[in-house]
Amino acid sequence: MLLNLVLQGTLSDGRVIDVKQLSQGSHQGKNQFINEISALNAVQHRNLLKLYGCCIERTRCLLLYEYHENKSLDKALFGNTVLHLDWPTQFKICLGIARELAYLHKESKPKIAHQDVKASNILLDTELSPKISDFRLAKLIDDKKTYISTGVAGTIGYLTLEYAMRRHLTEKADIFSIGVVTLKIINGRANSDTRLDREKVYLLEWAWSLHESDQNLGLVNPTPTEFDENEAVALLCTQASPMLRPPMSRVVNMLTGDIEVEAVTSKPNYLTDWDFNDATNSFPNYAIDASSYSARIKVTIQLMLAQESTH
Repeated sequence: MLLNLVLQGTLSDGRVIDVKQLSQGSHQGKNQFINEISALNAVQHRNLLKLYGCCIERTRCLLLYEYHENKSLDKALFGNTVLHLDWPTQFKICLGIARELAYLHKESKPKIAHQDVKASNILLDTELSPKISDFRLAKLIDDKKTYISTGVAGTIGYLTLEYAMRRHLTEKADIFSIGVVTLKIINGRANSDTRLDREKVYLLEWAWSLHESDQNLGLVNPTPTEFDENEAVALLCTQASPMLRPPMSRVVNMLTGDIEVEAVTSKPNYLTDWDFNDATNSFPNYAIDASSYSARIKVTIQLMLAQESTH
């Protein structure tokens, strides 16, 4: 079992650091420990978390990172914090994440797909600038190949359809994830919330419904005096087909206003082909075989939209 435990420490020169302890009790844990070290040593960027060092002691694996007193974006949005993420700050965070992913996908050597972009893996520094962390699941990108995973890794609510169903992994999976993260930043809510009205339970589904009815401002919290185009960019990133999702370099250019925001056409078919009305809020235990393939698709899509219990 992979254990994540973050502690605070101090180096001999007085620098405060975060110490993340990982369990080395499994082959998977060892691979992810090595994977994170390799990825962070290979790339450098102002929006990338700095790794100071590592240590292996018996069954314990320790990673030493720069300290961030403001913790994660997830805690800033949903935790007990005094942080105030006003509209300019929200935009700065969205743009910072986009620039880092654009760097990882096209400019870094090697090119990297993070594979687990989510609010809890984005740390905020003293100026509330984002730092992407946790590269345990990162994969190298080969422009001529699509990586086929032997299993699904990542976080429910951020997974793409092509990855959840066919194990196809490219940088387009990160683009889908940043679309979901951007919607969470804009609205300040989780991927799903069963306490809300039925049409608002799933954030992504609700966002698309508001867009189709020309009520984009209904998603933004608090509502700005002028509609910002972050939401339109986020919807572009969550298209069902990876071919329809813009590369991160274009996402950055759209956010900065260097190019026009592309037209958002229609709600993805993974939101229109199925009825998500489920009075029990539970998922049936379908046998996965050829005769139940369509049931498998429905369950997988529902799980993609569902939010894990800890946001």
